[in-house]
Amino acid sequence: MSDKNEKFSFTYSAPTSDERRAIEEIRNAYLPEGLNENKLKRLKKLNSKVKKTAMCPALFLGITGLLLFGAGMSLTLAYGNYVAGIAIAVIGIAVMAVAQPVHSFALKKGKEKYGKEILSLTEELLNENRQDR
Repeated sequence: MSDKNEKFSFTYSAPTSDERRAIEEIRNAYLPEGLNENKLKRLKKLNSKVKKTAMCPALFLGITGLLLFGAGMSLTLAYGNYVAGIAIAVIGIAVMAVAQPVHSFALKKGKEKYGKEILSLTEELLNENRQDR
């Protein structure tokens, strides 16, 4: 005795990106410690370290050069001491000009030092995310 009015209905809806993010946050809270969360933190820390290590000496040189340039211009314009003012300003310009190559050099060295670890962490995280889907 089968009922002819039986119907089968199926509804599927994929989570939105916001819902997916919320689900992943909840899931990460229940993962054993030391999995993705620590890898992601380590990745962000290494990336920040490479960039900040390069930025600090470049900023120091740029600001120092700018202050020297300003002091030289002040000596020249306000006090009329042209020789000393121009000499100090030229030194300031030279110091500012060195800031960008120092930044590039430090960034290159940081990438050489931490690049392999950063790449391996990104590969691990990307592969784990692909397997989760």
